[in-house]
Amino acid sequence: MKSKFDINTVVGFLLIGAIFLYFGYFSPTTPVAADEAAIANDSTTNEIVAEDSVSLNSGENNLLAALAKDSIALNTDTLKYLKYQLEFGPFAQSMLENEETKTYSLENNLLKLSFSNKGAQLIKAELKDFQTYDSLPLNLIDSNSNFSLLLEDERLYNTADLSFKVIEQTSNTLKFALQTDAGASLVYEYSLVADAYMVDWSVETNGMAPLLKHDQSELIWELQANRHEKNRENEITRTEMQFQLTVDEDVDNFNSSSADEELVEEALNWVAYRQQFFTTILQLKGASFSKAALAIRPLEDEAHTKYMASSISYPSNASGELDLEMGLYLGPNKYEILKSYDAGFEELIPLGWGILGWINRGIVLNIFNWLEAYGLNYGLIILIIALIIKMILFPLTYSSYRSMAKMRVLKPEIDALAEKHPDAMKKQQATMELYRKAGVSPLGGCLPMLLQFPILIALFQFFPASIELRQQSFLWATDLSTYDSIYDLPFNIPFYGDHISLFTLLMTVSTLIYTYMNQQLTGSAQTQQFPQMKYIIYLMPIMFLGVFNNYASGLSYYYFVANVITFSQQFAIRSFIDEDKIRAKIAERKEKPQKENRLMRRMREVQEQQNRQQRRSK
Repeated sequence: MKSKFDINTVVGFLLIGAIFLYFGYFSPTTPVAADEAAIANDSTTNEIVAEDSVSLNSGENNLLAALAKDSIALNTDTLKYLKYQLEFGPFAQSMLENEETKTYSLENNLLKLSFSNKGAQLIKAELKDFQTYDSLPLNLIDSNSNFSLLLEDERLYNTADLSFKVIEQTSNTLKFALQTDAGASLVYEYSLVADAYMVDWSVETNGMAPLLKHDQSELIWELQANRHEKNRENEITRTEMQFQLTVDEDVDNFNSSSADEELVEEALNWVAYRQQFFTTILQLKGASFSKAALAIRPLEDEAHTKYMASSISYPSNASGELDLEMGLYLGPNKYEILKSYDAGFEELIPLGWGILGWINRGIVLNIFNWLEAYGLNYGLIILIIALIIKMILFPLTYSSYRSMAKMRVLKPEIDALAEKHPDAMKKQQATMELYRKAGVSPLGGCLPMLLQFPILIALFQFFPASIELRQQSFLWATDLSTYDSIYDLPFNIPFYGDHISLFTLLMTVSTLIYTYMNQQLTGSAQTQQFPQMKYIIYLMPIMFLGVFNNYASGLSYYYFVANVITFSQQFAIRSFIDEDKIRAKIAERKEKPQKENRLMRRMREVQEQQNRQQRRSK
């Protein structure tokens, strides 16, 4: 294979030639044999040449080998400079002066950060108030991240490979500088104030415009997300990339299982690598990123969850230089903290969209924070939330049970109609007429339950996303944000898992009991109209057993408590509802002319249309 020489190689030859001329003309006459002996005994020079033979191509290798044997003894720094000049071009002197890798720290009451002069980048970020599921320090970044700018002349340079120099360090500020041999500079400044999860990061260049990539800076940001939670599969599912569009400030997400899939978006305010309970956000203050190419994929090793990468670009200023103010958020997905930055970060928390998000943000979250302020155990907080929500929904519950009582009173007459009319169509028509005369809606027991359904779904979103429940114990559950295993199975059951969650079992059993009691209260009138429902309503709790077994135990506990409260309400309501009075009112109503309501009219029209179609088909 032929040796490849670029412009830097040619420059290197010219410099070496100049050295030959300088020493050959000005140096005093020295016995050649002595010089050769000195070089032969110079172990440092020989070691450097040996090291260079690994990294340089064959032509450059032969060049340095010839220098080592030559009569002119070059010092170690000269050889290093030549090596760096060949590899790093205009940054050779900076590499020579700062070749030793050093770390520097910034710290406040929430974060402990470590930076390296290699690339002037953040290499470790520890969140002081949190631990991993196995009680280790929680590091969002721990040599698993890479922030680097791309620069170029005839070749491409990555700042992650270049050595910076610390030019200023205070208790809350750290400033790095990278200089070219010609005096141009790239300066990173990091600032961290008290009580903040946000690191202020400024990037400024002076004379670096010719090296900025294609007149645009390109920032490469890579992260192998560390595993923090007990349920790794659930953490992988909830780890994704999110971003805010500049145009309408909508927050969107990107997730993929393919290494080849990429998403390109333009005009972004910020890009976030969101994990289940923690997030790293890169924000450009006072402007927007021009474009971002995003990539994400799952990782196989147990210590990490996903690999996320962004290639982010933004235009330079009028002079072609950079003068950027950015922010790097490294912290928890806690609604109040994210909202305090007034940048839409709180939209990262998956609290649901539409009415579900409104319920969680406007009602559930406020109740939760109000109770949390009293320092109560989170199990008690969930119990009180269940009580409050059930009290708010009590009018709907009462209306539902009253409608069920009417259906139960009418059941003997409905059974009689079933015997009188063997034909299903005539039986249904007669039943609807009975409902009309009695002033009973067959959907009266269902509609109040359907109105409660959005709240159930909203809470399904709320509890798994609540970092407040993370590592909070209650009864046998050691962590309400994940499953409460009381027994680990020696095998895995498909669609169920390899453990038994007690709160999920209690929720399933209580739901089955609740379903059975509902059937008794309605007198099975609804299942007579829709026989298939008899099996579906019992099948659903069994299916949920597999789903909830791996979910947050706080969610299963809430549903179990809600069922118990519902039982109590059921018994209380039954003691107030007099079925004899309901029967008397229905009989009285039948004797009076009835005005058909809208729902009954619509159901009658549908019934008549079906009858006409049936007659035509005959």
